[in-house]
Amino acid sequence: MNNKPYIAVAPMMDWTDRHCRYFHRLIAPHVHLFTEMVTTGALIHGDRDRFLRFDPTEQPVTLQLGGSGPADLARCAKMGEDYGYNAINLNCGCPSDRVQSGKFGACLMNEPELVADCIGAMMDLVHIPVSVKCRIGIDNSDDFSFLNKFIEETSKVKCKNFVIHARKAWLSGLSPKENREIPPLRYDIINEIKEKHSDLNIVVNGGIKTIEDTEQYLNSFNGVMIGREAYQNPYILADIERTFFDNMNILPREEVARAMIPYIAEQNRQYGTPAKSITRHMMGLFHSQPGGKKWRRALSEQSSIEEALNQMSEKNLEYAA
Repeated sequence: MNNKPYIAVAPMMDWTDRHCRYFHRLIAPHVHLFTEMVTTGALIHGDRDRFLRFDPTEQPVTLQLGGSGPADLARCAKMGEDYGYNAINLNCGCPSDRVQSGKFGACLMNEPELVADCIGAMMDLVHIPVSVKCRIGIDNSDDFSFLNKFIEETSKVKCKNFVIHARKAWLSGLSPKENREIPPLRYDIINEIKEKHSDLNIVVNGGIKTIEDTEQYLNSFNGVMIGREAYQNPYILADIERTFFDNMNILPREEVARAMIPYIAEQNRQYGTPAKSITRHMMGLFHSQPGGKKWRRALSEQSSIEEALNQMSEKNLEYAA
């Protein structure tokens, strides 16, 4: 943590890939970015370059790992450090069935000693910061004592950095989407944790949608993490830059769109990336703006790279100016 406020965009599966992060970075130079969760199995047995490569302009960017094997996590954290990531984060908050079957994500909150072993193994091997992202609890274990035990055990290995989602997770009966909406937000529990562990860096996540929310929670915690709002209404990041980083040199929406054109063309040329794999992250750029519906329609109806680039050309951006 430095003297600038710590504000981050949350890791979101299928959303915060490298194309999304490149787009967000054009809007917000100072906000911290996270990868979507990458499993240890994918890195050890799959194409690690496909999962780990990123554009240097994305920095500062944190690699979020999913796994429960200390040795495998340490190995993958080292990969992340070697690729140039700014920090490593362990996912202890995802409630999906697929993640639970691999014995990682939110179910790890039931095994704080194992989490401590995982964090310790990573911290022993890398020189960049390591953090934990968790929920306030799981199933019927959703009170202060449960979260406090998890935090105390994990911090025994000198882990100082925690991102806490203010909702608990139901490990069965709710979908991942419902787990982001139905369990009530309990910032009070995270407040108790911060009061008890004033030496720890506690970043709050969950339900934060406005500049006012961000300001309020920055007064209570060491940082704020914004999730779906930053994806669905990405230009809120411009307001964050102006408000919290005194940055008045923000690209207008139209310039952000124009700046994506050469990126889309280069990704297609170099990797064969379809334009839609990138422009899908840009749907909300003109959220609540005149012409926003036309913008979304233009991006959703494209059928080729040439058509996509043409629809984002100078002429077709005139309506949004």
